[in-house]
Amino acid sequence: MIQLRNVAKWFDTKNGRVQAVDDVSLTIDRGEIFGIIGYSGAGKSTLIRLLNRLESPSSGEIEVAGSELTKLSPKELRGVRKNVSMVFQHFNLLWSRTVAENISFPLELIGVPASERKRRVQELVELVGLAGREDSYPSQLSGGQKQRVGIARALATNPEVLLCDEATSALDPKTTDSILELLVSINKKLGLTIVLITHEMHVIQKICHRVAVMEAGKVVETGQVSDVFQHPEQPITKEFVKQIGAVDDLSLTFEHLKERYPSGQIVKLKFLNETAEQPILSDVLKTHDIGFNIIGGNVTQSQVGALGTLFIQLIGEASEIERAITSIRSQSVEVEVESDVS
Repeated sequence: MIQLRNVAKWFDTKNGRVQAVDDVSLTIDRGEIFGIIGYSGAGKSTLIRLLNRLESPSSGEIEVAGSELTKLSPKELRGVRKNVSMVFQHFNLLWSRTVAENISFPLELIGVPASERKRRVQELVELVGLAGREDSYPSQLSGGQKQRVGIARALATNPEVLLCDEATSALDPKTTDSILELLVSINKKLGLTIVLITHEMHVIQKICHRVAVMEAGKVVETGQVSDVFQHPEQPITKEFVKQIGAVDDLSLTFEHLKERYPSGQIVKLKFLNETAEQPILSDVLKTHDIGFNIIGGNVTQSQVGALGTLFIQLIGEASEIERAITSIRSQSVEVEVESDVS
């Protein structure tokens, strides 16, 4: 659906060249929700603007739905842009227009007849959950409602790709979740390919199928969200993963338990999907002559299912603890011993 091949973007300033995107190659499949995460200055905003040629690449190739964007004439590019819409962080609504008029605006620009515009607007108002607010102005809406208008407007031309530029970062957590749920619903109902950028791992975890991690203009890690969460490789990725369901600093608890039970072993268990919802630990410990202390943990939900983390201390003979760890691993639960726990 979308292919980037050795894409770079730099800006020449009076202080020298700024490399915003550096030799990025990515493939985004049709119908998936693909996340791009990075801190401020990582290059993610520039990268997403390259996907609809709001920015032109300095080098490399960008292909969207079979069209090589760098080789299109202005007229051809306008045609492609109807299939690649964007949702913005700060809504970018026309404040003098009502909800219905904002949604209708892109249809007016391409000459859609009034009767067809009215029908399409009503479809979209219902799709994004704004029925009854058609005649409201942006100043009369909450932040979440404004973003729903932005999403409806972006969908007006029946695009194949929806780009989300930090679409939830101006919203409170509860509203963020409602917008993310709306995006998932749209993805499933319309088969829409969604590419979103964010600095919040919660957003990636909740709705994305795959993720690319950016740092200093480069994509340093990419993969299925579950794989990246379970096995982050780069330091920057590990920092982001710690944002999700982070437990309080457990170092003092670790030290206290080691003093009280010097023969015990502290371990970190990682659960995925159904293993996060089954009594695996209880079943295993019943068959081994050991006790345990629960230190801390959490379970979060993602597009691929539940992701769980649990810190425990196993107490007993070293050989029996080792056999218990082996049994736990046999149930598709990852176990990290204390020297690896972070």
